[in-house]
Amino acid sequence: MQEIELKFLVPESRLKGLMRQAKVKSSQVTQLAAHYYDTPDQQLAQAGIGLRIRKEGETWVQTIKAGGDGLAARLEHNAVLDNEQVQDMLDNNELMPDLTIYKDTSIATALADFKLKKLAKQLTRLYVTDVQRTTRSLIEDDNDDPNNCLEVAYDYGEIIHGTDDSQREAIQEIEFELVSGDLDFLFLTAKTWCKRYKLCLSTVTKAERGGLLINGRDHSPAVSANLSQLQVSKDSSMPAFVRAAVHNCLLQILPNSSAIVAGSTEVEHVLQLHTGIKRLLAALKAFADFSDEINPDWLPILQQTAVLLDDYRQLAHVVSHVEPLLQTYGAPTVDWATDIDAIKVTPIDAVRANDFQLTLLELIAFAMSDPSIEPKADHLAHDKLEKILSKEYEKCFESDNEPDESSDAELDSDDITDDDNQAEYRLSNHLTDLLYISEFSASLLRKKKTKKKTTRWLKRLKKAQIALEQHSADSRYQQCYELKSATDAHALYGAGWFTATLEHDYDPTAKHLAKFRDSSIFW
Repeated sequence: MQEIELKFLVPESRLKGLMRQAKVKSSQVTQLAAHYYDTPDQQLAQAGIGLRIRKEGETWVQTIKAGGDGLAARLEHNAVLDNEQVQDMLDNNELMPDLTIYKDTSIATALADFKLKKLAKQLTRLYVTDVQRTTRSLIEDDNDDPNNCLEVAYDYGEIIHGTDDSQREAIQEIEFELVSGDLDFLFLTAKTWCKRYKLCLSTVTKAERGGLLINGRDHSPAVSANLSQLQVSKDSSMPAFVRAAVHNCLLQILPNSSAIVAGSTEVEHVLQLHTGIKRLLAALKAFADFSDEINPDWLPILQQTAVLLDDYRQLAHVVSHVEPLLQTYGAPTVDWATDIDAIKVTPIDAVRANDFQLTLLELIAFAMSDPSIEPKADHLAHDKLEKILSKEYEKCFESDNEPDESSDAELDSDDITDDDNQAEYRLSNHLTDLLYISEFSASLLRKKKTKKKTTRWLKRLKKAQIALEQHSADSRYQQCYELKSATDAHALYGAGWFTATLEHDYDPTAKHLAKFRDSSIFW
C-alpha cells in the first residue's frame, strides 16, 4: 500500500500547547520498540529502503518502506508476526526479518535489484528506536464527505546505536498520516497545526537518522538538483508539466531545508537550498500560465527567503573557502566572526519562518494534486515552451545587459562602474533563469536528430552562466574585503587580490558569453 504522511519537528517552546491537542480523551499512548536492519555497508539505505521489526503495544510487526514520490508518499508493507516466534528469536538474540514474504507483494519491485537470499544472509541490526507514540484520529466534520480521516502521531524517544547503547539521539516529532479521503484534508489540517505551533517540515525518516547515528554524522549530505528525476513526457499537459517542475525543485529543497531546521550550519546545505529556491522561482514565473492553481503569494515569500539565505551564504563562503584560499597565497588572516554574528537573520531563522513552512506545504500539495481536473489539462506544454524560451533568451541580449567588449586590452578596474555591475547582475540572473527553464524544457523539445545540438547549446549556456556568476561573485567579494579594510587593514590584501582576479577573468568570461550568443538555439 502507499503511505501518505507529513512529518514535522516540534519546537520546544510550542510543545506544551501541542501536547494538549495530541493528548485528548480519545488518544492512545503506545510504546514502540523497533529494530532496524540493513547490510553493514547500508545497501538498503542507499536504495531508499527502510526495514524494521517493531513491537507496537503487544504486537510485533515487520515493516518495509521504499520508493514513493520523495515528498509525502512512500510504499509501505506491514506484516504481523507470531509473538511466540519473535520472543524465541529475541531470547536467542536471533531476531531477523523474513524477506520471503515480499515475493508477490507491491513492494517486490523495490527489492528487484537485490538477490533476497543473499541479502537475508547479510542483514544485521544496526540500531534500535525506543519511542512513546501518542496518537489520535481527526475526522472532517463534513456531511458531504465523512470519509476524510487522518491520524496524528506525536513521537518522543530516542534512537540507539545497535552495538554501542551509549550513542543515542533524541526523537521529538509529529506526523500526520492520511488514513482515508482526500489529500486536501491532510494538507489543510497540517497547515492549521503548522501555523498554530510553528512546526517545521522534515523529510528525515527514523531510518535515515539511525544511519546518520551509526556513521557518526549529524546530517545527511546536501542534495543538489537531479534532472533525471524530472517526470515529463512529450504529451505532458501544461498543468502536469509545471507540477513536474515544482516536484523536481522540491526534491532539492526539502532535504536541505530539513537539515537546516534540524540545526545544520553547513554552507553546502544553504547553497543547495538557495539554488533549489531559485530554480523553483524560475519555473513558477516562466510557467505561471500553465496552471490556475499557482498561488502568486508564493513568489514574494520564496524571493525573500532566497535573499536572506544568500546574504549568509556569501559571507559564510568567504570564511570557509575564500579566506583559506587567500592564505595559501600568503594573505594575513581576516577575522569575520563579528560580521557573521551581526547577521540578523540566519539560515535557520529564514527556513523556520512560518510563512516559508506554510508555503512549502502548499507547494507539496500543489505538486501532488491531480492536473487532469484543471481547465488547461487538454493543452500540451510542448506548444507553449518555444515562445517562453525565446522570450527569456531575448532578455539575455538586451543592450543594457552586455558588458563592454570593445577593447581587447585588459579591462581597467577603474572602468567598472556601478552601472556595469548592475547590468552584469541582471545578465547573470537572466542566464540563470534561462538555464533552469531550458533544463526543464529540453526533454520535451529536443528531437533525436538534434540531441547533440541541444546538449552542446546547454553546455555553452552553462559555461557562460557559471563564468558570469563567478565574475559577479568575485566582484561582491572584492567589495566585501574593501569595506572590511576600513576596520581591518589585513583585508586590503583580499581587496587587491580580487581586483586583479576580476581584471584577469574579464576576457575569458566575455568569450564564454560570445560563444553562447553565437550558438543557434535548439528549439
